Amino acid sequence: MSAESDLLRTPLYELHLELGAKMVPFAGYAMPVNFPGGIIAEHRWCREKAALFDVSHMGQLRLVGDDAAAALETVVPVDVIDLPVGKQRYALFTNAAGGILDDLMIARRPGDLFVVVNAACKAADTKHLITHISHRCQVVPLPDRALLALQGQHAVDALARLAPGVRQLTFMTGGEFTLVGAECFVTRSGYTGEDGFEISVPAEAAVKLAKELLAQPEVKPAGLGARDTLRLEAGLCLYGHDINETTTPVEAGLTWAIQKVRRPGGAREGRYPGADKIAAQLSGGVQIKRVGLVGLERIPVREGATLVDAQGHKLGHVTSGTLAPTVNQPIAMAYLAANHAIVNHEVYADVRGKRQPMRVAALPFVPPGYHRG
Repeated sequence: MSAESDLLRTPLYELHLELGAKMVPFAGYAMPVNFPGGIIAEHRWCREKAALFDVSHMGQLRLVGDDAAAALETVVPVDVIDLPVGKQRYALFTNAAGGILDDLMIARRPGDLFVVVNAACKAADTKHLITHISHRCQVVPLPDRALLALQGQHAVDALARLAPGVRQLTFMTGGEFTLVGAECFVTRSGYTGEDGFEISVPAEAAVKLAKELLAQPEVKPAGLGARDTLRLEAGLCLYGHDINETTTPVEAGLTWAIQKVRRPGGAREGRYPGADKIAAQLSGGVQIKRVGLVGLERIPVREGATLVDAQGHKLGHVTSGTLAPTVNQPIAMAYLAANHAIVNHEVYADVRGKRQPMRVAALPFVPPGYHRG
């Protein structure tokens, strides 16, 4: 674990300390895991009101040039060419074996493609893009921008006081807005399962914007702890845990992210890393599948726990788990042998040598609150 002095700091670092945050190392940054109210209170406030998260550790990039969309399609199995201006799309970088190198968000703006990648993969993803597509478009990292996530059913009320036009946005759309005098790019998206916004803001204006948002009656700060329990209840994957370079989009249940035009028989099928492997799995199925699990006893089951059947035969493993504040029971995501990945099927998690009964559940655990218009 890095010494405090070795950790990078986001533009909101000092503000987090002022607000009493407990700071922890995460992806090379000092980040707030929670504020004085605690993770459960932050989680519930986000579900009921609005929470402000600092996600400035994530990577932001621009892809510039007429060929940018076609170039990006050579490294993701996603339809980028047909993405309209003002729309955003979830995507995946794949490797030659069909595994997932990272998941990312792509938004088309009038003059570029705006890309957000995970913090832990930021350097590798930037190198990947430069190596594979910089001969066809400009790859421009944006280290001088912060990223704030305002999440919750009342996020729109708080943000609209600063920029009324954000009410016009719907889920997975975005636009340019002036907030606290700064030019910001705002998308109506996030990773909590709630309605909300992600705001790309110049680093020098980040503290001013955060303070203005926190001054709104609906808004309280929240840290990585609540962000994790919220995304898990929403059935959303955390890279490096629920998906990694050994899991494919088909095994991970992310085939909805591969549009018809990029699938076998589509006008622009294949021509991305691992396309043959993924095509074979789309038609022939997979041996393991990502599933949701609900604990039948009130003992949380954590990442790494082995899953077995009643006879003790290994069936898979847990990739994320928590005692979920909203549903008030232990939940987990796991990879399970496909013949056991059936809703209501019972399996057992090995927790410190004791078997905990769990039931396969449909994802998400909590219905999403996205504003689709």
